[in-house]
Amino acid sequence: MAPPASRKHHPRSRPLPRRVPVLLVLAVAAAAATVASAQLSSEDYYDASCPAALLTVRSAVATAVLLDRRLGASLLRLHFHDCFVQGCDASVLLDDTAGFTGEKGAGPNAGSLRGFDVIDNIKMLLELMCPQTVSCADILAVAARDSVEQLGGPSWTVPLGRRDATTASASLANSDLPGPTANLNGLLNAFANKGLSTTDMVALSGAHTVGRAQCKNCRARIYNDTDIDAAFAASLRGSCPARAGVAGDGALEPLDGSSPDDFDNGYFGNLLSRRGLLHSDQALFGGGATDGLVRAYASDAGRWGSDFAAAMVKMASTSPLTGTDGEIRVNCRRVNN
Repeated sequence: MAPPASRKHHPRSRPLPRRVPVLLVLAVAAAAATVASAQLSSEDYYDASCPAALLTVRSAVATAVLLDRRLGASLLRLHFHDCFVQGCDASVLLDDTAGFTGEKGAGPNAGSLRGFDVIDNIKMLLELMCPQTVSCADILAVAARDSVEQLGGPSWTVPLGRRDATTASASLANSDLPGPTANLNGLLNAFANKGLSTTDMVALSGAHTVGRAQCKNCRARIYNDTDIDAAFAASLRGSCPARAGVAGDGALEPLDGSSPDDFDNGYFGNLLSRRGLLHSDQALFGGGATDGLVRAYASDAGRWGSDFAAAMVKMASTSPLTGTDGEIRVNCRRVNN
């Protein structure tokens, strides 16, 4: 794997404050939420029915990230990939059945989603403590927040009360999740279709300050794109072969080579230096409508942290199942009998 890029490529990058005040932006996000999301309750939703629920999730996430820091990014990505398909309903966790083909094997997910075992472990603990009470969808939302915090990012209040889907859709996963080759208009449209603004899209894209991408997802960029730093591209070609299907095809490259496991604003500094790993990353900066936001986030970690927290609340409120819709799964991988 290519050596991580030096911090000198984005000197304005600063570590994100451990906690960013987000009360104001969360209030704005709540006011702009859809009718469906308004049905979610406050974070004290489980205080009476399962008082230790949030502490259990936090402890399990902290342990998982301590043992494998990459899991922080993986759990955040699980939540994102869940919410963009059918809404935030834990459909991404369902295994295939005779009745439907689930989302795990869809193009954007196959061989790349991780963290299922962490969610399974959390669900097992909660079922022992409070049977059929805490939904898998709520576990995903809280685990994503706790993962970001464990990696040094901001915290936010997670509205709760989601219920779990009884079906999943590989076709919707293939159509609704933005891919690594998406251009700016494609990204804006994909997020707008979920009720998310341009600011939300750019702020949420900053989640690529952590995690890795497979060679197959950045190959076209490092060999064909022209809006890429030459030295950066050359360093990546050493571990990512030009031809698909050969040794190294699945090599992992850090999305933010300067600090791949720290939730800071270095991602945006990388874009200013034309060092975005994916085509869809660099699409945010290159003479388009989002250049100003990228510059702002690269120079102001606090502003990005606040916008990211607000955008996460909005995204986590996408078409939830509430009330009597869906169910509370006993096992997150399959519907109840």
